[in-house]
Amino acid sequence: TGGFSEAGVKGEALEAEIKELIGTLGLSVIGPNCIGILDTHLPLDTTFIQPPMPNPGEVAFITHSGALGAAMIDWSRGEGFGFSRVISLGNQIDLTESDVLLPTASMPETSVVTMYIEGIADGENFLMAAADASKSKPVIAMKVGRSEAGKRAAASHTGALAGSDDAYEAAFRRAGVLRAATTEQMFSWAKLLSSAKLPANNRVAILTNAGGPGVAAADAVAANNLSLAELSPVTRSQLAERLLAAASTSNPIDMLASASPQVYADCLHILLNTPEVDLVLVIVPPPPMFDASDVIGALVPGIQSAEKSVAVALMGSRLVVEASKILRENQIPEFSFPEDAASALGALWRYRQLQSRDRTPAAVDIPNEQKSKAAEILEGLRSKDGFADPEDIAAIMEEYDLPVLSLHHARTAEDSVEIAYAIGFPVVMKLAISGISHKSDLGGVLLGLEDEDAVIHGFEELKARASAFAAPDMRFGVHLQKMAPAGQEVIVGAVRDPVFGPLLMFGAGGTDVEGLGDVAFALAPITHADLDDILDETWAGRKLKGYRQHQPADIEAVRSVISRLGNLMVDNPEIAEIEINPLRVLEDGQGCWVVDARMVIESGR
Repeated sequence: TGGFSEAGVKGEALEAEIKELIGTLGLSVIGPNCIGILDTHLPLDTTFIQPPMPNPGEVAFITHSGALGAAMIDWSRGEGFGFSRVISLGNQIDLTESDVLLPTASMPETSVVTMYIEGIADGENFLMAAADASKSKPVIAMKVGRSEAGKRAAASHTGALAGSDDAYEAAFRRAGVLRAATTEQMFSWAKLLSSAKLPANNRVAILTNAGGPGVAAADAVAANNLSLAELSPVTRSQLAERLLAAASTSNPIDMLASASPQVYADCLHILLNTPEVDLVLVIVPPPPMFDASDVIGALVPGIQSAEKSVAVALMGSRLVVEASKILRENQIPEFSFPEDAASALGALWRYRQLQSRDRTPAAVDIPNEQKSKAAEILEGLRSKDGFADPEDIAAIMEEYDLPVLSLHHARTAEDSVEIAYAIGFPVVMKLAISGISHKSDLGGVLLGLEDEDAVIHGFEELKARASAFAAPDMRFGVHLQKMAPAGQEVIVGAVRDPVFGPLLMFGAGGTDVEGLGDVAFALAPITHADLDDILDETWAGRKLKGYRQHQPADIEAVRSVISRLGNLMVDNPEIAEIEINPLRVLEDGQGCWVVDARMVIESGR
C-alpha cells in the first residue's frame, strides 16, 4: 500500500510507527509503497497487478520501482521468457535490496538475478551480498541517476571528478555485478545468461546469409570487447565443402542468400566443433528461398546440444513470426539485431572474466605504531575543518610509508637560502598560506631554483604575488623541497563516498587533470584486480609501461602508493578527501615521489 514517506509529513509519521512496531514484534517487512512479491514456482502472488502471473522462468527481478516490475512482467510475455521471482521493495523501511539478493540468487529455479536500483541503502552489506551471489549466478543491475547533477561540490580535483556514479561503477566491478545501460539491455543479457555456457575465451564466429548484417555484427563484436575468431585452413575447407564458390569462408561467414536450412545447420555444427571458436553469433534475416521457420528448426538441435553458447539474431517481423515461436518454445533466446546479440555475448564474456577475478585486497603492511602516530596527528586536525597544512599532510603520509619529499618551512629569504643549501640544489619553492589548495593556479609554485640568487629572487616574487590576494595581517611563508628527478606525472586521490566509503582515483596528473578526464576509480582497500584495471583503463597507466620517449616507469611503486593511500582512507574516516598531484614516477626500479598533496578534514567525523 501507499501513503507513507513518499506522501508527506503524515505518511512519514505513519511509516515511523510501522518501523517501531517491526522492532517490537521482530517482523521482517517488504515495503510499504510497493506492489509486493511473487514467486512463479511456489506459486505465490501477493501483488495487485492484473493476472495472469508471469510465465515460470529462470530470471529473478528485484526492483525499487513497482510500476517497472508490473510493466516488465507484461513485457516478458511477449518476449518469450519468464520470471522465477519478482520483488518490489518500495520504501524499504526494513528489508532492502541487499537483504533479498542472496536468498533470491540461492533459489535453484533462479539462473540469473536482475536489479533495478535507484540507490543502495547500505553499501557494505550490498558488496558482501552481491559478491556472494555473483560467485554462482550472474547478477545484472541497472542503476539510474547517472547524470552530472548527481555530483557533489568538492575541493580537490579528485572530488570534482568523482561523482556518485563512479562509486557505483567501482562497487559493481568489485562485487562482480554486470551493469546494464538500459532496462531492455538488462533483460536482453539475462535471457542469454540464464541458459548460456561460460566461454573459455572471447573468440566469436559470425554465421550469416547476408554480408551487411555480418559486417554490422563484426563491428558490434569489437565494441563489446570480443574478438573475431581466426578460422583455421581446416575449418575454412570444411565450410567451403558445403557452400557455393562465391560464399565467404572467412569470418564473418557469408553463406549467401541461397543458404538452405541444412547448410545453416551444417555450418553451425562445424563452427561449434572447431577449437578456435568460443562463441557463435547466428544471423537469420528472412531467407528469400526458404521459410525462416525452417532455418530455425534446423538450427535448434545443434544449439541445444552444443557445449558452446550461441546467440541468434532473428531479423525482421512478419516473415519471422513462426521462427520466433520455435525459438521460444525451445527456450532459446532471440535478438532482433546483431548488435543486441553481440552485446549479450559481451556480457557473457564479462561475467566469465568476473568469475575468475581476484577480489582479495592488495596487501599493505603498516605497523600499528605508525598508524597510531598518523591518527594522533589527525586527532589534532579535527577542530580545523577544511584543508590540512602541508607539514601535517607530509607527516601523516610518512607514517604510511608514502614517498614524500621532505617539506621545510621558511619565513624569510635568509631562512630559505639556508634550507636550500641543507637539502641541496635545485629546489622547489611553494606558497605556504593556509586555505590555498591549488597553488599553481595562483603562480605560487617555482620550480628548479638552481642557486642562492634564484632562491632569494623566488622568495620575493612569491611574497609580491601573495600580497595581491592575502589578508593584510597574513604572516607570509614558503615551503622548500628538493626538486624531484624527471619522470612521468600522474594523479592519485581519494574521496569518501557516502554509500561505499573511500573511492580511489588514478589518472593523468598536472593542472589539466579535470580537462583531460583521463581517470579511473576503484574502492578502497583496493584489490590487485582493481589495480590492474585502473592502470589499464587510463592512458596515464598504460604510458607507465613505456611509450616513445618515455622509458618504462616504476609501476610497482605506483601500485604501492595507490594501495597505501587507500589504507590511509580506510583507517581514518575523518579524512574526507586526499590528493597527490602530481606523483612523479621515475624509471623502473627507481621509485616515485609525492610532489604535492592536499587533504580535507571533516571535523565531525
